Amino acid sequence: MRYLPLTDGDRAEMLAAIGVDDIDALFKDIPESARLTELLDLPLHSGEIEVERALETMAAKNLAAGDVPSFLGAGA
Repeated sequence: MRYLPLTDGDRAEMLAAIGVDDIDALFKDIPESARLTELLDLPLHSGEIEVERALETMAAKNLAAGDVPSFLGAGA
């Protein structure tokens, strides 16, 4: 996969298209307590495939909604 960096103009155009002033506005509804405060434990100076594998390993630790009981909407 080729890396095609965005220019500041590209970012500004995309933000304007969705009606926000900056990238932080996209995360304003996420409580501070749910946000990461440190960097992800990813290998430094790795290629795309190595980073993808590391992220897949992290994601495999998550539970899928269908794998656990859910009582959402079960009440009156």
